[in-house]
Amino acid sequence: MKTLLQRTDPLRVFALILLGLPTLTVFGLGMLWLWQTGNLLYWVIAMAVFSALSYGLQYWQAKRDRQMLDEIVTEPNPDWPPKAEAVWQQVEKLADTCEPEDWPIEDSSWILGLGRRALDTVSHCYYPQAEKPFLELTVPHTLLIIEQASRDLRKDVTENIPFSDRLTIGDLLRLHRWKAKAEQAYNVYRAGRVLINPVNALFSEIWRHLQERSFGLARSELHRWFLRAYIRKVGYYAIDLYSGRQPVALEEASKQVAERTPISHADLSKFEQTAVVPAEPLRILVLGRTNAGKSSLINALFGKLTTAADVLPDTTQTITPFVLQREGLTQALIFDSPGCDSTRFNERQIHAAALDADLILWVSPANRPDRQTERHCLDALRVFQSTQLNRRLPPMLVVVSHIDLLRPTSAWQPPYDLSNQQDVKAISIRAAVQAVTNDLAVPIEQVIPVCLKEGRVYNVHDALWAAILHHQDAALRVRLLRCLDAKKRAEDWTLLRRQLISTGRFLWNLPDKLGKRSGEG
Repeated sequence: MKTLLQRTDPLRVFALILLGLPTLTVFGLGMLWLWQTGNLLYWVIAMAVFSALSYGLQYWQAKRDRQMLDEIVTEPNPDWPPKAEAVWQQVEKLADTCEPEDWPIEDSSWILGLGRRALDTVSHCYYPQAEKPFLELTVPHTLLIIEQASRDLRKDVTENIPFSDRLTIGDLLRLHRWKAKAEQAYNVYRAGRVLINPVNALFSEIWRHLQERSFGLARSELHRWFLRAYIRKVGYYAIDLYSGRQPVALEEASKQVAERTPISHADLSKFEQTAVVPAEPLRILVLGRTNAGKSSLINALFGKLTTAADVLPDTTQTITPFVLQREGLTQALIFDSPGCDSTRFNERQIHAAALDADLILWVSPANRPDRQTERHCLDALRVFQSTQLNRRLPPMLVVVSHIDLLRPTSAWQPPYDLSNQQDVKAISIRAAVQAVTNDLAVPIEQVIPVCLKEGRVYNVHDALWAAILHHQDAALRVRLLRCLDAKKRAEDWTLLRRQLISTGRFLWNLPDKLGKRSGEG
């Protein structure tokens, strides 16, 4: 205060007093008139009512702005693998604990400090054993995170914060410097006003407190949103990069995966050119026990004879691909496999095929209640899939075949209503579906009873196809991650080849450069 008075020009203060004296005089005389006429109380009540209404409107506006900011919160990528979704929960937890008073916006160090905390949170989840997991991020990836997060945050700030495209950083810094001086000068004015007009000063202080509380709420909410949006943006792209994704290609790749993976290219090369699929196909894997009807299921899905059905055990010796085309379904490769109880069944090969599959059809015969081998193979597959945290699990449908052999075996008059308590065949089919559900530990809505016998094909073209189309979106997400992994590996090899070529050229030209420098010296 003493420093402020020393820097204040007395002539300027006297000029301001002369300027404000008429207004203060009118206000004081008005208050005196209200008191003399007995209307001062009514004026006080009116001022309190209007102040309350104004505060209520400002509070409602701040609440509305908070809801608007909540609607533009960064959401996790639905195409992320399960591990990335768990990491995102940690990023959300960090964002929820971030408070404006801990990170003043006028202090530029918050950008590096808060960004570092977000990166540390993500990197610790992917490298929990590393002493400094933050250092596991490469320099190009760090720059890419900054680029992507800054781009998205710039867009959100420009579209949602008024005058953000007008105010410069210098303006904000100057306003911050002048804020303290202006508050000191205003405190001097407030002290003088108490001496001149105590009643007016009292009501002005009440009104000022309400204004500061309402405007401070809005400012605090905006500050909090900005900090949390920054954490979420940095965390989002850090998860993308740590999980091996290329964020610049995610949006386009989710709409169209045009590049065929090497494994699908090799499978498609076995067919004629007329069967070549223009884009990466879905990969559907058919599993089950011997003589369950896997090949017959493929025949039924095609609508025509494509491969010899299993008339003898172990007819299918290896995983065999077929091109599947049908209206409403993304073109697909469907793979027949040896029975899980066959001597030719290779668990490692099946697990590798399941890792490259986007949809799995498990065929289980309704007339074979001994499903211990099926459950053992299915549990082993589930354990293997649970270790693949960077890949989404392909959806699985269980096809219950041979329902025509259920009692009474002589009765076959489809269609069957499984809720019918009078139809013996329908009761048998419902019991078989429930038994398969319990024995294989699968949801009952993913179990479809069918008949695959030639001339008796039932429930394939309606219920089974409807279930496949229902799970097509989930299968496409699995395909996206599979293609991104393949693309990432191919790009890593391409980049390594370029780096080696550039290094070779540098080393090849190094003697000439050294010779020129020594000659110049």
